[in-house]
Amino acid sequence: MSAEAAAGDSSDSVAGGSSGPPGADGLKRGRRANSNGPTMALIVAMLPVWLVIGVWLGGHPSDLPSFLRGTFEANHETEVTAEALNDISRSYFRPISKTALASASIAGAVASLEDPFSHYLSPSDFHTFLAPSHFSGVGVEVTPRPLGLEIVRVFDPSPAERAGLKLGQTIVAVNGRRLKGLSEEASRNLIVGPAGTTVKLTLQQGVARRTVGIVREVVAAPEVASELRTVDHVKLAVVALASFTAGVSTEVRKAVDKELAAGARGIVFDLRHNGGGLVNEGRLVASIFIDKGLIVTMRSRTLPTQTLMAAGGAIPASVPMAVLVDRDTASAAEIVTGALQDDHRATVVGTHTFGKGVFQELQPLANGGALDITVGEYFTPNGHNLGGGGVKEGAGIAPEVPVSPQQVDTARGLEIALDTVAKKLK
Repeated sequence: MSAEAAAGDSSDSVAGGSSGPPGADGLKRGRRANSNGPTMALIVAMLPVWLVIGVWLGGHPSDLPSFLRGTFEANHETEVTAEALNDISRSYFRPISKTALASASIAGAVASLEDPFSHYLSPSDFHTFLAPSHFSGVGVEVTPRPLGLEIVRVFDPSPAERAGLKLGQTIVAVNGRRLKGLSEEASRNLIVGPAGTTVKLTLQQGVARRTVGIVREVVAAPEVASELRTVDHVKLAVVALASFTAGVSTEVRKAVDKELAAGARGIVFDLRHNGGGLVNEGRLVASIFIDKGLIVTMRSRTLPTQTLMAAGGAIPASVPMAVLVDRDTASAAEIVTGALQDDHRATVVGTHTFGKGVFQELQPLANGGALDITVGEYFTPNGHNLGGGGVKEGAGIAPEVPVSPQQVDTARGLEIALDTVAKKLK
């Protein structure tokens, strides 16, 4: 249908669309027109009365009926807020835009919640939040050690992977400068740099040292990484997930299927440093390993209770698993870990997880920013809320195989998880 036709149909509907004779329709319109004179006179006469009533109610909103009082008071508060922002913008001794003030007022309102999980994202922050994670470097994930930075993950593909860097190696010097005694941030800043430039890394494993030159590139941090490891002559898959972004469940499934096809007989699912993400992606990731049953229950003040169930199509339950977690495993990562633990599908290896028992909703705003605010609590299949009540940190998930905080984020942490799975196959 053309735009003109649509407009015509709308016009006919508003007019009434009478199917009677033209004369009758014209008579009705004429009568309404003739009655407008007295009506308008009455309205004009009543305007001063309504004006006085409105002014009086402005100072006595409690005398309004409840269904009107809420709307009146809400509008009044909105007007007061706008008035205050206008006064600040107009009168403050330094120029400040209304846009900046409005953004600051939203941030202040969210901060007043005293909720560490709720945030206001300004337009620039929201744009950065939505952008893929890129950096110029060699493509490794590291953790601080007394002598430098230990490699805990090598991105594939990356310059580091092509140069043969391995988990468990420690970067002890960059371009000849020793890292011992430097802060983690300062050490990392020596490794990153403009794409196309060369950085020399001195690597130590045991007592052996070697120096390798690597050309930096723009690297996209992958959400999913996997590899095949052999423990006691048994092939095992290591599948690492960085966060629960949109569509990541499909990537996890591809990685699991690839390693199983390559001969893996067990899986270590590495959720260390995984701060969470989308709850539904968590449900879909858990469904890769759990064929049926409850994954998580979500309760909210404004939304009906939701019970998210397994989607079906899981890998065989005969494939043994361990989930490797640390103190930074949180939110959707804890939901998945809790579901696997409650279902007795996997052994949890590592430390207590973060202990977050609430979930957030991302709500874009008209100014280009967004609210990321807590809207409810979640519960594992056994009815366990991992938080400390409300928005406080709780005890999190307790591992069945504890690993010390000093070891969990090292190559040793992964070794313990691999050994745990290998023992299930003996």
